[in-house]
Amino acid sequence: MQLQQLVSRFILRPLPQLSPQPAVGLRQSAVLVPLIYSADQLNILFTRRALTLAHHPGQISFPGGMLEPGESAADAALRETAEEIGISAAHIRLLGALPAHNTLTGFQIQPYLGLLHAGQSYQLSSAEVSEVFEVPLSFFLPPQHRLQLTVPLRGKSRQIHFMPYQDKLIWGATAAIIQQLVTHVS
Repeated sequence: MQLQQLVSRFILRPLPQLSPQPAVGLRQSAVLVPLIYSADQLNILFTRRALTLAHHPGQISFPGGMLEPGESAADAALRETAEEIGISAAHIRLLGALPAHNTLTGFQIQPYLGLLHAGQSYQLSSAEVSEVFEVPLSFFLPPQHRLQLTVPLRGKSRQIHFMPYQDKLIWGATAAIIQQLVTHVS
């Protein structure tokens, strides 16, 4: 399958229109869900957060972070990608956005899908990222690879998403965003 057919088939279906309505009391952030077409498949690029970070050290995530004053969510996702893994906006084709995800830790995350060229070299910011790795999108399609656990938290039932892959555990907001993506492409 050619790249354009693959992208059209899986990603470029109309994504929900986003209205810039930040949730009251939540800190605004954005991430890029980097997609890489390689060896006739789409892969998702993940980062592992540096162990020295104050929030979520060592967790698997997407490039992203807080919005700066006057910055759009898309601009924040692209800026953070350049800062964390050294891929500039000029090398990313934004495909669309998934619905915002509100976290239990007080953030509203706006995820954007972006296509990167295969074979790019990464310049990791050691202060923020300890490694990058790819997982085929097809790995996440079977339901048995996307686990959910309902737990009581702060007087409510909350769903926590888990996605084990080889020796890595993708969970929390990152896994919830993958769940949104899989729901969209299925």
